Amino acid sequence: MPSSVLFTVACLIWGSTFWAITLQLGHVAPSVSVAYRFFLAAAALFAICLVRRDRLLLPWRTQGWMALQGFLTFGISYVCTYESELHVVSGLVAVMFALMVFWTPMWSRIFFGTSIGRRTLACGAAATAGVAMLFYHSIATAWHDLQSGGGGEFLAGVILALVATLASSAGSIVVGKVKEQCANLPLSMAWSMLWGASMVAAWSLANGESFDLPEAGSYWMGLVYLSIFGSVIAFFAYFTLISRIGPQKAVYIGVVTPVLSVLLSIQLEGYRPGPVEFLGMIVCLASVAWALRAPAATPVQSANLNNAIETP
Repeated sequence: MPSSVLFTVACLIWGSTFWAITLQLGHVAPSVSVAYRFFLAAAALFAICLVRRDRLLLPWRTQGWMALQGFLTFGISYVCTYESELHVVSGLVAVMFALMVFWTPMWSRIFFGTSIGRRTLACGAAATAGVAMLFYHSIATAWHDLQSGGGGEFLAGVILALVATLASSAGSIVVGKVKEQCANLPLSMAWSMLWGASMVAAWSLANGESFDLPEAGSYWMGLVYLSIFGSVIAFFAYFTLISRIGPQKAVYIGVVTPVLSVLLSIQLEGYRPGPVEFLGMIVCLASVAWALRAPAATPVQSANLNNAIETP
């Protein structure tokens, strides 16, 4: 499948997941919803592997990398994202995730010695500015709440969103190491999601959170969509893109996603953006086009990520 199609599929799915997430809020603790989501996604992926008659068991060293990916991508990132949206508007969370265009090159530089060019920094700055303009009114509302004395929850939400973006970016660069250990993408995704869901479930139980089964059909409809489309299909497209064009370019899916969320809101919720928001859309899309046309970054030194992970 062409990379352009994979990019579009991931953007369209993740651009629509905002609706499914709202169906899950308020029924159980956010971390419990995250655990349910990735347990179901992992089960679907293992079923695919069984149909293909893949060998499911993998060496412990390989499992170590998958556990790390699960911890970062499907554990910390999603728990912090769900929790952050309890404290700040989703538009501000979207702006924070746009910062991944900076964090991903930063992690690549730290662990792999990949150079960070001026074009990368310029594209990242343009993308972040575009998303900020796209959610201008949401950010203004959040800033007003901060000035009105709501600083505690606001700062907690910002910090949680920041941690989520850092974890997600770090997880993106681990994808390459996982692929070195296991070229079977559905199988590696299944194990990574199982590890992530198990860690989140353990955290939830340690905090005394109840694993109730909500009665609302809308909750389960949202869960199925998030698990199959938002996790299995979208992450398959995203991880494949990382292998083809690298994490520094694939991460721009996170810039297009907020644009699509706003466009869907126009159609489904009657939202009417102003000139600033429309300018933000243009800047976002222009930054993505600019970034994807850039040549791939090259390592300036050999990677030594194994030592970075294994050294106590």
